[in-house]
Amino acid sequence: MSLDIQSLDIQCEELSDARWAELLPLLQQCQVVRLDDCGLTEARCKDISSALRVNPALAELNLRSNELGDVGVHCVLQGLQTPSCKIQKLSLQNCCLTGAGCGVLSSTLRTLPTLQELHLSDNLLGDAGLQLLCEGLLDPQCRLEKLQLEYCSLSAASCEPLASVLRAKPDFKELTVSNNDINEAGVRVLCQGLKDSPCQLEALKLESCGVTSDNCRDLCGIVASKASLRELALGSNKLGDVGMAELCPGLLHPSSRLRTLWIWECGITAKGCGDLCRVLRAKESLKELSLAGNELGDEGARLLCETLLEPGCQLESLWFLLELQISNNRLEDAGVRELCQGLGQPGSVLRVLWLADCDVSDSSCSSLAATLLANHSLRELDLSNNCLGDAGILQLVESVRQPGCLLEQLVLYDIYWSEEMEDRLQALEKDKPSLRVIS
Repeated sequence: MSLDIQSLDIQCEELSDARWAELLPLLQQCQVVRLDDCGLTEARCKDISSALRVNPALAELNLRSNELGDVGVHCVLQGLQTPSCKIQKLSLQNCCLTGAGCGVLSSTLRTLPTLQELHLSDNLLGDAGLQLLCEGLLDPQCRLEKLQLEYCSLSAASCEPLASVLRAKPDFKELTVSNNDINEAGVRVLCQGLKDSPCQLEALKLESCGVTSDNCRDLCGIVASKASLRELALGSNKLGDVGMAELCPGLLHPSSRLRTLWIWECGITAKGCGDLCRVLRAKESLKELSLAGNELGDEGARLLCETLLEPGCQLESLWFLLELQISNNRLEDAGVRELCQGLGQPGSVLRVLWLADCDVSDSSCSSLAATLLANHSLRELDLSNNCLGDAGILQLVESVRQPGCLLEQLVLYDIYWSEEMEDRLQALEKDKPSLRVIS
């Protein structure tokens, strides 16, 4: 937990009634309120709403990974609908919001002209919910700049409403629709919306969206025409070498100032790597690149290494790793916390992490639990032979059970817990068939 006079920041903590009573006065005065995975209920939402009504200082509210549901979200939003509310950032990620609840959210957007950033990832909004949301976004009073919609069960049908928002909002800066099946047709509609838009877009994230090599021609035009664009995320799409050949002319355009390019697991070989190396040599603005999970081979690796040595290449970060084995090292809690900071970054594509026998204790588990929710690529975590107890394992369980956590294997050899925790772990595997707990 982090707490000062300006900020209340709590993660992965079940709040007792007494603890909640202590926190309520802080909700009425802090500029930043973050209650991430705190087991908040509908009843607690009423308390939050009442507190927010009398907090004119509130600038950020983060209620991520709480099972609020449509009713709870509605209650919280009522607390923001006051003339004194000046909120700038709102996160309702993984809060069990559905399409039915988007009507109230849409109406709220019309009354919050100061709101700049909205996080709605990991909610099953669907196309109908997105349509309702966009009606609010199109209101002249709404001046949103950043919108995150990852894992929201969207299809190509959602892209025309989003394109309309892009056309109407010159201040729009960031759009994330990764991990939605919008596919080739939807991507084309979004690109057309961006082409028609006066917005100075800074980040476009379309990972695992069914982007094709044909879409790369559309994206090439966006990269070339949007000098403001700094980040383009296209990981886990079947771009192939053909797609890279289509995209690279846009990256090479004189007006392109792209800084970050994520193209992990995109079916790129040494041939596509050759096109990309020409970009690396020519564009000093490109600083971060993820190529993890591509079959570059020895020839591709040689081309990359030669390019990285050239003075025109100013790349600072290059991501290759999919697996990290650092077991049997004395990382201790401080080392694990530093590692988690890296794994929580948007560019991390690590799938397997071995931390067995690393002197890890319960103190590290809040960081690990937060990482499991923030990192959508991690599939296997080994924490065997560490000094973990019920308290630490409970924090991990609470994250793993969330829909947004995609972990498939949790290895816990030579760790001892109570019968109550054993029951919890068995229930977790039953509720989440995709997960195996190995001990």
